[in-house]
Amino acid sequence: MEVFVGRQPIFNANKQIIAYELLYRNKSLTAFPMINEDVATIKVLVNSFLHIGAEKVTRGKPVFINFTENLLESTLDQLLESSQVVIEILENVQITPKLIQRVRELKEKGFKIALDDFVLDKEVTSYNELFQYVDYIKIDFLATTLEERRKIERKVQEKFPHIQLLAEKIEAYDQFKTAKDSNYQLFQGYFFEKPQIIKGSSIPPNTIQYLNILLLLSEENPDVHLIAENFERDLSLAYKLLQIINNATGQVKVRIHSIRQAIMMIGIPNLRKWVYFVAMSEQQMDGDEEFFEEVIRASLFRAKVCEILAKRNGKQNHSEYFLVGMFSLINILLNNSLEEILRKLPLSDNVIHTLLDQQTEMTPYLQFTIALDKLEWEKLEALGENIGLNIHEMDKLYNEALTWAEKSL
Repeated sequence: MEVFVGRQPIFNANKQIIAYELLYRNKSLTAFPMINEDVATIKVLVNSFLHIGAEKVTRGKPVFINFTENLLESTLDQLLESSQVVIEILENVQITPKLIQRVRELKEKGFKIALDDFVLDKEVTSYNELFQYVDYIKIDFLATTLEERRKIERKVQEKFPHIQLLAEKIEAYDQFKTAKDSNYQLFQGYFFEKPQIIKGSSIPPNTIQYLNILLLLSEENPDVHLIAENFERDLSLAYKLLQIINNATGQVKVRIHSIRQAIMMIGIPNLRKWVYFVAMSEQQMDGDEEFFEEVIRASLFRAKVCEILAKRNGKQNHSEYFLVGMFSLINILLNNSLEEILRKLPLSDNVIHTLLDQQTEMTPYLQFTIALDKLEWEKLEALGENIGLNIHEMDKLYNEALTWAEKSL
């Protein structure tokens, strides 16, 4: 399933890119679609940092992201890296003592703050207090008059020189020159570059599974083993769980040997927030439901077969066998090379080498599992001998794994 993010560069006076603004886009690739503002921001974050990848989207530069009043009051900031995200407060957010206190808290956490489409309102008396914590003020050159801009410029330049003025909707050279002559430091608009569309892939979700896991996480004493079992039934969630670990650490430092280990590493409180956050962003599949369902079913089937056989033969690392089966078709779901996908996942070297067709102790198990999934009977007898399985046991194994996969879906 394809996902999209709009990315528009922000330039300095020398026309060098110093940041990007990220915008919600869908597959129509047209202007801003009609969508709830809260959901739009959440989709931008999930698509950017989980589905597409921060490295590809941000190119190592900070990103401006719109925050509604609801999201400002939420704990969303706890899931973000303060050095990476500039919190852009939308123009329809009321300036109240509560907002100012929240902005102060965000500043103390290291976030930079921007005010979007800003215009001075004579009814507001607390600008001086708010401006102490603001890093950027964005002014729409198409929607404001010269006098409205002059009032903001004078106030900032005389009393709050730490604030950088950003001229947006710059569409012609004379607007750029006017802004530059008025000591604006940053610029954004079609004169420089239209928003680019960044495209990635997402594994379609099993919505019921999100609800099951949220219910388990909401219990007073969550059962980690049961939660891990539910993650193992959903390839989409398992993949996102590993992506979350990468996003939290910034790079692959720890190798994951089991879903349970990944859950313990993140912690129940953070996992609860992440699952809710990701669940809010998901939408129904559109177009390739049957294809994705079949590939996910096959992935779950392979995972269960590998795990059953590993346990049967006394393998202590049977969780790794499960992961090998589960991610054996991930390149088809994400429409990308297996090497590129695995490079970004914190899987153990044993799992990665097996998936990349390098000989390991798990290789015969994966080969047998693939043949069983495809019902390649001419190969199964010989492959079964390698792992101590006779032809009469295969039918029972096939039905057990398929029943589990079907129930998981």
